[in-house]
Amino acid sequence: MLKPALPLLALLVAAPAMAAAPAFQNIDALEARLINALGAGIGEPGGPAAAIDRRLKLAACPTTVQIDPPVMGAVALRCAPLNWRIRVAIARLGNGGNQAMGGGTAMRADPVVRRGDPVDLIAETNGFSVSVSATAQEDGAPGSRIRVKAEGKNNPIFAEVIDAGRVRLPGFK
Repeated sequence: MLKPALPLLALLVAAPAMAAAPAFQNIDALEARLINALGAGIGEPGGPAAAIDRRLKLAACPTTVQIDPPVMGAVALRCAPLNWRIRVAIARLGNGGNQAMGGGTAMRADPVVRRGDPVDLIAETNGFSVSVSATAQEDGAPGSRIRVKAEGKNNPIFAEVIDAGRVRLPGFK
């Protein structure tokens, strides 16, 4: 009399699940989120200096990947549950705000916001705008990105200079 091989049957049923390729983080979607968060494209001042390397094989994060504020010329993309982090360099303006990272020279613009100046930090989109008082942490010409500290906040935020005394959060257009 033949006995049914239950362990063999269970193995055959589970084999397709075990053979499935491991799930990796979608780098294209991650890069699109980063560009949206920074408000500038790849290679543009304030945006990622280069595309995220497609050879990266990061485990798929079970939660939303956190995008940290820029620190020392780069942003960190973190998945806390899986304990992975990558840093992406930010394309910045060169000395005095007159050079893009690509090396091209542009007209030198005079700063309209100086370090220590009070500024209105504005977030605006279709139909509404919100503003708070902040203090500039760097000099900046119109169109450049500078650090500002909002009242009651410890960490600086990057904002784009609009005009004298006015800066806006990138990504709200």
